[in-house]
Amino acid sequence: MLQATASVIIALAMGLVGVWYVLWQFKQVLSQDQGNEKMRAIASAIQEGASAFLNREYRVIGIFVVIVAIVIATFLQWQTAMSFVIGAMASAGAGYLGMYVAVRANVRTAAAASEGLHQGLRVAFGSGAIMGMSVVSFSLIGMTLLYLYFSGNPNQLTYITGFGFGASSIALFARVGGGIFTKAADVGADLVGKVEQGIPEDDPRNPAVIADNVGDNVGDVAGMGADLFESYSSSIIAAATLGAAVSTQTASFIGLPFLVAAVGIVASLFGIYMVIGGEGSIRLPAFITTRLDKHIHKIVENASLQDLLHALRGSVWGASAVILALSLVVVLLSPSVSFNYWLVILVGLVAGNGIAYVTEYYTSYTEKPTQSISNACQTGPATTIIQGMAVGMMSTVFPVLITAVAILISIWLGHKADGTITAGLYAVALAGVGMLSTLGVTLATDAYGPVADNAGGIAEMSHLPKEVRQRTDALDSLGNTTAATGKGFAIGSAVLTALALLAAYITAAKIDTLSILGPTMLPGILIGAMLPYLFSALTMSAVGKAAYNIVLEVRRQFKEIPGLMEGTGKPDYAACVGISTEGALKEMIIPGSMAVVVPIVVGSVLGKEALAGLLIGTTASGFLLAVMMANAGGAWDNAKKWIETGQFGGKGSDAHKAAVVGDTVGDPFKDTSGPSLNILIKLMSIVSLVFATSFGSGWFSF
Repeated sequence: MLQATASVIIALAMGLVGVWYVLWQFKQVLSQDQGNEKMRAIASAIQEGASAFLNREYRVIGIFVVIVAIVIATFLQWQTAMSFVIGAMASAGAGYLGMYVAVRANVRTAAAASEGLHQGLRVAFGSGAIMGMSVVSFSLIGMTLLYLYFSGNPNQLTYITGFGFGASSIALFARVGGGIFTKAADVGADLVGKVEQGIPEDDPRNPAVIADNVGDNVGDVAGMGADLFESYSSSIIAAATLGAAVSTQTASFIGLPFLVAAVGIVASLFGIYMVIGGEGSIRLPAFITTRLDKHIHKIVENASLQDLLHALRGSVWGASAVILALSLVVVLLSPSVSFNYWLVILVGLVAGNGIAYVTEYYTSYTEKPTQSISNACQTGPATTIIQGMAVGMMSTVFPVLITAVAILISIWLGHKADGTITAGLYAVALAGVGMLSTLGVTLATDAYGPVADNAGGIAEMSHLPKEVRQRTDALDSLGNTTAATGKGFAIGSAVLTALALLAAYITAAKIDTLSILGPTMLPGILIGAMLPYLFSALTMSAVGKAAYNIVLEVRRQFKEIPGLMEGTGKPDYAACVGISTEGALKEMIIPGSMAVVVPIVVGSVLGKEALAGLLIGTTASGFLLAVMMANAGGAWDNAKKWIETGQFGGKGSDAHKAAVVGDTVGDPFKDTSGPSLNILIKLMSIVSLVFATSFGSGWFSF
């Protein structure tokens, strides 16, 4: 029989297994060939730029962490402040490790792609697996050690919410700062290089090309890793917090989310093996590995984009099947836990895969929505933007319906199991844990994309044979789809987790009833619905300002540096890296701080009921806006890539130029504002939970 402490210890052990795998795979990736001297020199420039930016970003974030920790220790408890700092450090560590590996795997992927698509995929995906497994392992280890440290304290789970607060804070700043950097460089490089000068993407003559490649790592790897670290941690914290309220007779409800996450590590390792297999991977029984190796070889050799997509999709589905089998054992062994809660985990997995499938449909260039944008490119940038916005808006329908159905079924199953609305809300939180239980492999399918993108840039800049760039482009295009899929998982789980955190906040704040007709409720909802738009406006504007400065700098260099277009002059790459760095660090402060400050101000001035309304409004508005922006951006990007395959005139055509404009608009949509919104939703919820006991009726009580 499994009690909460035993469950947590098992989760800790599995977290350590995950760390062992990270170290093992780290060694395997770094042992690969780095190519010729030219490739290594380009990779070194990318490494230096990424490290310099992340070090400066973390110093700025560190100041914020210290200030908030002091506030928490002064006005709440030192234990919560300690958990906050540990959560921030663990999140930053996972993001930094992922970036460190990615900027070293890119050149190795380019070298491996010289031998074949299979080899390139294994190296790139291996680096993504390090990111995925480090996120889930660091999170589990941090939360379980805190749980054991505070064991026996009645405020045990209250203190651990600080871990989620710390993780969320790092995630928002890392996502916003990295997103501003990467998209400013990307937009600036494309507008001058592709549109004005007519040179290829990643051409070494473009002064912004190194900044663009650096941005892929600090935004799409380090920022994304911190983002999903926060999602994963918050879902477990929300479920455990509500689990404590379901029953005072058994602690099994607290331990269950930790156990589901623990067996999720096993499932993720299985899914990772389905993609890379072979030497350097986890070892499975021979009768399994023989079949898997044949499966891998068949799919990857001479594979098309659709074949590779099926391979990655199969790894996620395979991991989902394993987690269902193992979680069934967990539920059956947990005392007083109804079989209904296994069905809830199933609901979460089905909903997550459903949202991922819809996202894939709307963003893949093999499907009609994205192809419709490519078709619209024939009549210019205006119709490209119009059709892309329409596709993004249309893509919100099914994710919303899937999430709504998942919430209703989860609440019904939980209520049937234990007869209370609290049990129903606990079931919603557990569905969120189920949705993210395979994060180790779903994040791997996401994190390898920037590595493949960088590999393509290195291949272009070092003048490798054309077929090498074709292979990295195939992996990169697939990465755009899997990245959009990962964002779908993140935002879907964000809504479930935010609802659970809202329920935990209402309980902690001792709110008996909420009335839509309450004097402060509707103002709270309206302010909450407005915040995602204000947040997106700030982040989009930040990208625009930094991109403007990059464009001016790149134009200046093309004009003033003799022989730059002819290839005899040397561009000043460092200048563009510096502009992106300064712009990102300056512009990330206000939107990042807003998520922490606004809930505290609203809770203090308008009261705890208004703050509940604020969270409702932000969740609903942010969900729709995040899905629309992420999917529209992914579709614009792949619409360009569809044209680059030779459709509608191919590269250099008027349709391609219009598609590049659409892609530059979509860049901050999908990589800055859109993915940051799911962090905004959860950070505001967890800030409200941490400070719940500090709020009263406000200044406008009637």
